[in-house]
Amino acid sequence: MNTERIRSMPVGIVVRRLPGVTRWQKWTWRPVSLLPGAGPADWSVLRQEGEAVEYHAVTLPLELHRADTEAYLTTLSDKVPSIYVVMRPLEEIEQDVPLEVSLITASAFEGQDYADTGDVLVEKIPMPPGLIAWIRDFVAMHHEEEIFVKRKRDRARIDLEEDGIGDPRIRQLSDVYRAPGRKPKDSLQ
Repeated sequence: MNTERIRSMPVGIVVRRLPGVTRWQKWTWRPVSLLPGAGPADWSVLRQEGEAVEYHAVTLPLELHRADTEAYLTTLSDKVPSIYVVMRPLEEIEQDVPLEVSLITASAFEGQDYADTGDVLVEKIPMPPGLIAWIRDFVAMHHEEEIFVKRKRDRARIDLEEDGIGDPRIRQLSDVYRAPGRKPKDSLQ
């Protein structure tokens, strides 16, 4: 039995900046690829073609947890297995970089949770084959299928007489099943 609970690898995120399509948005920013095993980066320019620029924005750790293997299997079973990149808009829009790449995850469930909030931008980036193999190896090592166990009903008898309706300490002079619309005058409550 392998006792490795968490596995981590640094992964670089490449973000492409293109000219905006409206006059209200000067630039569009989109993560486009991953660099497994990359070193540290701080928006280093990788390539420039005209106004299109690709940056090695940041290198973040991709962590795999033993308890999340079901989510990794869901990610790997997609038509195109992808990593989810979570980006937050910066408070002060800087001239060059308006986004902060804050998290990457291989968990489809976690990616969906972030996408549901609306406070962040979540993009899927296709995984390179080496990263797919790395995650598949971790899942093969730790995944255990949950066995479905059907719940059994209690054997309590429900056809027996009730020993009281409601709280026995409260005395009632009328039917406890009366309609709630009108409060009768003879009630002591």
